[in-house]
Amino acid sequence: MTRVALIGTGLLAAAYGGWLLLDLGWDNLVATANWLVAGVILHDAVLAPVTILATVVLARLLPSAWRAPVTVGAIVLGSLTLLAIPVLGRYGAKADNPTLLDRNYTGGWLAVAALTCAGVAVAALANARRRRNDGQDPGR
Repeated sequence: MTRVALIGTGLLAAAYGGWLLLDLGWDNLVATANWLVAGVILHDAVLAPVTILATVVLARLLPSAWRAPVTVGAIVLGSLTLLAIPVLGRYGAKADNPTLLDRNYTGGWLAVAALTCAGVAVAALANARRRRNDGQDPGR
């Protein structure tokens, strides 16, 4: 019953969003379709293969204690970076409206990147220590 309610709510929300999009005119509908298609193509043709390739390479180069934390950190930071491209590039900033993009987004991204790297290091070192204490080889 819960699943049916969630699916119904999702379908209603999607229909309402589509209705609002239709009210914005044909140009916005075409731009939205292009954006959605380009997103799928970029994900499937670029982002996913690069992520898989990087993970395979890192799995061969890194010690076993570092593999999972580095993979998680790379996915988190990579996803965040892709989402942040519009604000990091200041796309949409307008000289006549200083309230748009009025923060130091680069500084914020750098802070999140530093925290992510710190989290990766802490998790990897904890993995290595746990493996050492369990008598496992902390190497490859």
